[in-house]
Amino acid sequence: MQKIQNQSNTRSQTFDMVVSAMLIALVFVATVFLNIKLPITANGGLVHLGTAMLFIASILFGPKKGAIAGAVGMGLFDLISGWTLWAPFTLVARGLQGYVVGKIAWSKGRNGGSVTLNLIAAILSVPVMLAGYYICEGILFHNWIVPVASIPGNIVQNVVGIVVAIPVCAVLKGSKSNVGVSI
Repeated sequence: MQKIQNQSNTRSQTFDMVVSAMLIALVFVATVFLNIKLPITANGGLVHLGTAMLFIASILFGPKKGAIAGAVGMGLFDLISGWTLWAPFTLVARGLQGYVVGKIAWSKGRNGGSVTLNLIAAILSVPVMLAGYYICEGILFHNWIVPVASIPGNIVQNVVGIVVAIPVCAVLKGSKSNVGVSI
């Protein structure tokens, strides 16, 4: 009996690791290949679909996987794309953002099933991300006024992420019973 339970736990842990790795990869790929440099930001901000994937991961799989996917996926992007200095801050800002979205979307046993709550979760996560990067820029630039210039671009990035993620999650959550897959 103990051996069967250990095998079941090992399979579950392996499955969780594989899902987390796939979510990290999806966030990373969506950030790398689907991005547009914003002319409105002083510090070279990007709009990318990694934010949408962070929202999707958090809504579909909960706060832990959403936090890991957002933090590691976008942190890896920073490391390979010349934004290396930002990577530690991205780990924190995006990890917190993913956790907030997942925690709210999965509250009270909803498991990301409420479109309204998912939208609220994504919107409430935006100030967390903004604060994280504002503090980052304040530290890096030794100035608390310069980071204000990045806020509009970060808001645009989050709005694009919300506009993409909420309908995608609604479709995936609505169709999961039709395809027999448990998300």
